[in-house]
Amino acid sequence: MKKLAALLTLTAALAAPMAAQAHRAWMAPTATTLSGTDAWVGFDAGMSNQVFNPDHAAMRMTGLTITAPDGSAVQPEHAMQGQYRSTFDAHLTQNGTYKVANVMGGFMASYTLNGEQKRWRGAAADFPSAIPAGATDVRATKTASRIETFVTLNNPTDTVFAPTNEGLELVPVTHPNDLVAGEAASFKLLKDGQPAADLEVTVARGGLRYRDNPEESTVKTGADGVFSVTWPEAGMYWLNASVRADAQGDQPASNASYVAVVEVLP
Repeated sequence: MKKLAALLTLTAALAAPMAAQAHRAWMAPTATTLSGTDAWVGFDAGMSNQVFNPDHAAMRMTGLTITAPDGSAVQPEHAMQGQYRSTFDAHLTQNGTYKVANVMGGFMASYTLNGEQKRWRGAAADFPSAIPAGATDVRATKTASRIETFVTLNNPTDTVFAPTNEGLELVPVTHPNDLVAGEAASFKLLKDGQPAADLEVTVARGGLRYRDNPEESTVKTGADGVFSVTWPEAGMYWLNASVRADAQGDQPASNASYVAVVEVLP
């Protein structure tokens, strides 16, 4: 890896985060708080100009995981990919909070070989051996994209919020299934396990199709990675942040994005 690193001209420009593109990524549940001995929740996921309005492309769900309150994996059911959105269901059988996440990452690279420019994209573990001997002008970026939402059956719990320390992640201060219009909520963003300071977070409320006011705002994280939002109205909200870092020593450039979808109740 060190030998290869000597050849690299690392750049973040090759791999802008999915959520930072013109089309926004989102994954929205049909409900976030449920009760009873068990419950079903449906999910739509897509890429669109307006959040929660499927009008551009379905989201690929290759990185989908559903984590139960006890840490076990829940299998999505009735999964389907349509033209404009992907859909699936989750059967909740444990009391507590579930995390539903679509996580993608790897490396994107370009290089010149025998006078021709080549491109490669794949898993981080495959990157060193994927660049052939004799390649020059190697440019690469490590990417990480995380799209999440949370649903709770009966009483909320916090076991699913333990970070993986990979990419951008949200650690709630206020439980994401306990949000109320007119009240402030706080969350903490981490980048590779460390506080993501001075990071801009976009907050947008769904339903733009039926109103003129976009109801979109931005807030910034503090030195501890914490940011706060006071919800103006009830509804489904989209939170998005992204961060780029230049190469340092043997560490490649990185490009990470995060999206959370939360529901605010009246």
